[in-house]
Amino acid sequence: MLIPKKNRNEVYKYLFKEGVLYAKKDYNLPKHPEIDVPNLQVIKLMQSFKSKEYVRESFAWMHYYWYLTNDGIEYLRTYLNLPSEIVPATLKKSAKPLGRPMGGPPGGDRPPRGPRFEGGDRPRFGDREGYRGGPPRGAPGEFGDKAGAPAEFQPSFRGSGGRPGFGRGGGGGGYGSGSARPALE
Repeated sequence: MLIPKKNRNEVYKYLFKEGVLYAKKDYNLPKHPEIDVPNLQVIKLMQSFKSKEYVRESFAWMHYYWYLTNDGIEYLRTYLNLPSEIVPATLKKSAKPLGRPMGGPPGGDRPPRGPRFEGGDRPRFGDREGYRGGPPRGAPGEFGDKAGAPAEFQPSFRGSGGRPGFGRGGGGGGYGSGSARPALE
């Protein structure tokens, strides 16, 4: 595809300055949102760069994303006649924000911590001592409000008639008791 040199230079300058470029997969878009160049020309230039391995491409949600490689940086630097001191924004070291230091000022935006316990005098469960509530249980066999099942309780999981159940209904084959089965003669 023939692309005017002015448009080619615009795309190359933007790509070198930012280090990354994106484009919506819409070949009929009149111009790219960031560069004053038709979207189709941006896509085709980056397609060419991808085949030469000057950019790495990813595609998500109907958008192309291109990331400049080291070979692409060298190519654009020679094409645009730029000195080696100028680097894309993706390679620049970001300045550390002048926020609070690691320790932070005393007081800061957090409430102060509780006391530190070094020895064995630390409370074992914090504020959850009364978690179970009520008086402690008595000896085994003495049942209070929170007692278990009585000792004589014998749960049975067998079906009616001593026959073990199958599945949820406890019957076999969808029949009820033995008398409801059809007789075969």
